[in-house]
Amino acid sequence: MSARLLLADPDTARDVLTFVGRARKASDEGIRLQASGGVLALTAPALAPQGLFDQTPTILAMRIVRADPELVCDLVIDELMADEDEKRMLVLPESGLSPSWAGISPPRGGWEPAGDLEASTVAQRAQWGISAVARGAGAGSGEEAVRSLRASIWGEPDEDLLGLPRGVAFAAHAFGFISGEEQVRVTSAGRWHRLAFSRGHVLARGPMATGLTAVRLTGGES
Repeated sequence: MSARLLLADPDTARDVLTFVGRARKASDEGIRLQASGGVLALTAPALAPQGLFDQTPTILAMRIVRADPELVCDLVIDELMADEDEKRMLVLPESGLSPSWAGISPPRGGWEPAGDLEASTVAQRAQWGISAVARGAGAGSGEEAVRSLRASIWGEPDEDLLGLPRGVAFAAHAFGFISGEEQVRVTSAGRWHRLAFSRGHVLARGPMATGLTAVRLTGGES
C-alpha cells in the first residue's frame, strides 16, 4: 500500500493538489514536502539552473498548510493523488526524486526587510516577460534555444522589482499567488530574497558571480 499524507481537512488536501498541479506545469523538477509540528511546507522550482555554468537563478514557490501533528517527512515527489476514501489524505508515489535544486535550502532565520512591492506591479512584469518569451521563441525554436531565452528574460534583474530577477514575477503568476491590490513584503537573508504573498512565498537565489577578479598585491612595496 502506498504511503499517505494526512492533512488538516479536505479543503487543505485540495489546496495541496492545486499547488502540485501548478508546480507540474511550471517545471518537471518535482515538489519538495517537508512536514513537522503540524505544518507541511511545499516547495517547487519555477526556475533552476540546469548545469554548472548555467546562470539561471534559483526561484522557488512555497506554500505552507496545516497537517497532521504526527506527520514528519522530507522528500521530493513528482505527483500526488487524492485518496478516494479519506478526503484529508493524499497518496504518495512509490518513489521520490533527487533534483539538484532541492539540495539548496533557503535559510530558516535572519531575514531582514528589503522593501515592498505592489502585487499589481508583480503581475505587470510577469505579463511583460510572458509576452517577451512568446515573441522571442519563434516557430521551430529548439528546446535549448527556448531554455536560453527563458533564462535570459526571467533571470534579468528588473528595476520595477527592486532589482530582483524578473523570474520572481513569473513564479508568483504561475503558482497563483497574485490576488487583488496586495502589498508584498520583500525580505533578504544573504543571497536569498523572499516575497511574501498572502497565498504563498516566492524565494529567489541569484546566480553565482563568475569571471576573474582584479589582481591584488599582497607583498610590501619595493
